[in-house]
Amino acid sequence: MWDELVRALGLVLIIEGVLPFLYPRRWRALVQQLASVDNRSLRTAGLVSMLAGTALLMLFG
Repeated sequence: MWDELVRALGLVLIIEGVLPFLYPRRWRALVQQLASVDNRSLRTAGLVSMLAGTALLMLFG
């Protein structure tokens, strides 16, 4: 199980690093825009992301 968890974390890190690597200016602008978003909206986006990830794991895992 730990092996799969480490692989999954590795994939997340790779995916998270693609945008700053390919488009550093756009990524910086996006981060600046995110800084102005209210906490409720960020929490809602986080919840939706977690639910979508859970659904994908249940469907394909």
